[in-house]
Amino acid sequence: MGNSSQKAGEEEKGKEKEKEKESDREEDIEEEEKARLKEQEGPQKLPACFNDLISSSDPVLDLSHFSLRYLPKQVVSLEHLEKLYVSANRFRNLPDSIAQLQGLRTLALDLNKLDDVPLGVCQLTNLTHLYLGSNRLMSLPPDFRNLQNLRCLWMDGNYFQHFPKELYELPNLRSLQMGDNKLKKLPSDFCRMEALRTIWLYGNRFTEFPRVLLKMEHLEILDLDRNRIAEFPSLLQLPSLRLFSYDHNPVKFPPPFGEDVLIVGEGAADALEVRQLKKERKEQKQREAEAAAAAAAAPVETKPTKQGILKKLRMSKSFAESDVAASVEGDVTLQGKEEEVESNRHTVVFEQGELEHEGEGYDDYGRVRV
Repeated sequence: MGNSSQKAGEEEKGKEKEKEKESDREEDIEEEEKARLKEQEGPQKLPACFNDLISSSDPVLDLSHFSLRYLPKQVVSLEHLEKLYVSANRFRNLPDSIAQLQGLRTLALDLNKLDDVPLGVCQLTNLTHLYLGSNRLMSLPPDFRNLQNLRCLWMDGNYFQHFPKELYELPNLRSLQMGDNKLKKLPSDFCRMEALRTIWLYGNRFTEFPRVLLKMEHLEILDLDRNRIAEFPSLLQLPSLRLFSYDHNPVKFPPPFGEDVLIVGEGAADALEVRQLKKERKEQKQREAEAAAAAAAAPVETKPTKQGILKKLRMSKSFAESDVAASVEGDVTLQGKEEEVESNRHTVVFEQGELEHEGEGYDDYGRVRV
């Protein structure tokens, strides 16, 4: 009972804090609206370098951190632009005419005051990278599905409570940043996003691991830092996973993970050290097994004995003497045969001396040496 009461009290405090935040947000909006109306009475002050930036033919234009309230008209006429950075300004909207910038590949609108994605942005069908972080977005417009070439989308630091299913219609989306929102779960058909490789979900309100993620076999990076997840399932079902971050969740140990996965969180350092030791032992055993196999496969060298060679020499000598004896009975004189025998003896003595001098091997005529 005591734990239940304490938990209920914490939940009430959490709700009160949320109400305070919402109230503060509404007050901020009212103050900013008043300031906006006041600012509209006078012209927008442009940076001193603005004309130089506009007049250049550079495909990249950076107008970030200039406290701009609206996009200058000159910008929408720059059809050569490929990258436009207008981060950290005070935009609440963008003109529909921004759709003229069909050459844009990258658009950075983070750190502004957008309540909705400008409709003109949804017509930039060649966009591959779109940054909408740190605004006031709670949903996406239906036309967002027009961005068929989008590969990278950042929407961190907004107010999404439900996952926007308009993203299902983006077949090339590979990287999705939705950290620091208010998501509590992912839809059961989230695995429809087959092209997705990296997803950041840190700083949300997950109390359970979204098990639908286990169906995403091609997922490479998963970040669930700063949630309320008390238990993680085995990640061995994600064969492509390379980075998993679970820091600042109420767990003490990492879940089972693959040999090539880098993990970040409570107990991760110890787990990685154990894995490295196992890997080193495995490699050492493999090297030893390979060395043993190589030694077993090596041919055994046999050396002819000197005794056998000398035996062959003695046989050669006997044959020479037999030839002499047989010749005596012929027509050739004994003296001539004695000279031939003496010559053969010199040959045998020379061969034996040569073998003893040269050592083992073969001479130039293929005779065995010892």
